[in-house]
Amino acid sequence: MDKVMTADDVVARLASGMTVGIGGWGSRRKPMALVRALLRSPLTDLTVVSCGGPDVGLLAAAGKIRRLVVPFVTLDSIPLEPHFRAARERGAFALTELDEAMFMWGLTAAGQRLPFLPVRAGPGSDVLRVNPHIRTVTSPYADGEELAAVPALRLDAALVHLNRADARGNGQYLGPDPYFDDLFCEAADAAYVSCERIVDGAELNRAGGPQTLLVSRMFVSGVVEAPRGAHFTSCAPDYGRDEAFQRAYVRAAADPDAWAGFVKRFLSGDEDDYQAAVAAFTEETAGERS
Repeated sequence: MDKVMTADDVVARLASGMTVGIGGWGSRRKPMALVRALLRSPLTDLTVVSCGGPDVGLLAAAGKIRRLVVPFVTLDSIPLEPHFRAARERGAFALTELDEAMFMWGLTAAGQRLPFLPVRAGPGSDVLRVNPHIRTVTSPYADGEELAAVPALRLDAALVHLNRADARGNGQYLGPDPYFDDLFCEAADAAYVSCERIVDGAELNRAGGPQTLLVSRMFVSGVVEAPRGAHFTSCAPDYGRDEAFQRAYVRAAADPDAWAGFVKRFLSGDEDDYQAAVAAFTEETAGERS
């Protein structure tokens, strides 16, 4: 079954108030072309579940988030995402902050259709104090250990970006880390994969071993070909993080007038307009990059 669609087709299947999981990690392999399509839409009041990076920052700056569920929000080479920090300082949305292990097992529980999974992370820390809805369970065996019962992080939709995919929805990563992208897809009612290139199954097999075929078509509802669709985050080995662009993003976020100019230049048009504006920016900053 051919599942190829556009980024705007994906967003047309979403609705305000949904819980949307976004793959990638910090400022690495984020589905930014899909996030930019989301920014162009009227959708709002979202619960966003993410190992947060600029996806969270841009959605926060646009007022799209009602609740955020994260283990962290960072730009990696720049520790704290500026729009996330500003949104939290003005109390713009509710926050559920989880330990990374709790986050992973919450997605795993959702993917396995379990109500919760027991984990050691949490008890004895402030994570349970700031998340009083998370209960504990006692092992029924001789050890009697008390464990956190991490609730399933069930998603209405998941958005992830991979290096390659076929038209049926099998997704392949070629970089050093799968992150939690497979878990996001399995935890969602509908998962959408953007990728650098759509290829046939034979090319997927030539590009890497079976362990690189991270996402199964069984969990995927749509595939979007989006070259440089993770920009300005990294998508190793296809390209690294655009550090010069990321620095410009952070500088603009510090000043409302500068941010308005950034939005007008880079985010007011469609994806082709964005990539053209980035190409012009790359030429202008060639000296900074050399």
